[in-house]
Amino acid sequence: MRILSIQSHVAYGHAGNSAAVFPLQRLGHEVYPVLTVTFSNHTGYGSTRGPLIAPSDVAAVIDGVEERGAFPDIDAVLSGYQGAEAVGQVVLDAVSRVKAANPRAVYCCDPVMGDVGRGFFVREGIPEFMRDEVVPQADIVTPNQFELEYLVGYPVTTSAELLAAADELRGRGPSVVLVTSTLVDDTPEGSIQLTAVTDDGAWVATTPLLPMTVQGGGDVTAALFLAHFLTDGAKTALARTAGTMFSILERTHAAGSTEMLLIDGQDAIAYPPTNVAIATLR
Repeated sequence: MRILSIQSHVAYGHAGNSAAVFPLQRLGHEVYPVLTVTFSNHTGYGSTRGPLIAPSDVAAVIDGVEERGAFPDIDAVLSGYQGAEAVGQVVLDAVSRVKAANPRAVYCCDPVMGDVGRGFFVREGIPEFMRDEVVPQADIVTPNQFELEYLVGYPVTTSAELLAAADELRGRGPSVVLVTSTLVDDTPEGSIQLTAVTDDGAWVATTPLLPMTVQGGGDVTAALFLAHFLTDGAKTALARTAGTMFSILERTHAAGSTEMLLIDGQDAIAYPPTNVAIATLR
């Protein structure tokens, strides 16, 4: 498979394309990474160096990929954090052109906006742009629970409500919704869940909740799910993504690392653990 991934980049650590590209490649996919920023490190450190890349320059790189004749062979477009509406418009334009060249191509959007406990961490106007312009154009969306609640406009407290919210979101355009980092009233104590909802069914993966926070986990999750979805469908993608992510995060926590041990955990990418519990919601 060939994937056009339009995301940020950091030199130190793993976030954006620095988190997504390696897992995709480790799974055997060809990746065309297009950078929207190139920073020394993710912004969670409180300071960073490096430039934002002008939307016109991002567009120029995509134009160059198209000029190489790549678009008809691209199977998917992947996007994450979009710092400004102008960058989002560049992404949507690329999606439109790729799909014109290959109607079977899918667009996977990680609608990065915020998280529980932190609230919104994107600039004003981005959440509305994501909700109204970007998500309706996506085939797959991978919001966390906070983002799902914003997109549908109401809180989600049970698995039934989460399923209903995902279905409502699917009614607006995407056919597949992966909800990450879910903690609802019926989540088993000491656990965290990952839920996939499609036309064919809905499933939830449950793993132990580790006492840690890492940057870039959502970027890896979206990339893994897209990769496995393209080859094996949503249920298998959910199981493999959950198994890989827990293995990497468990290793990271045991080492006391502030950055995901993505390279150290690459065997769990290539050979996803199969011990994650998957339950069918419908």
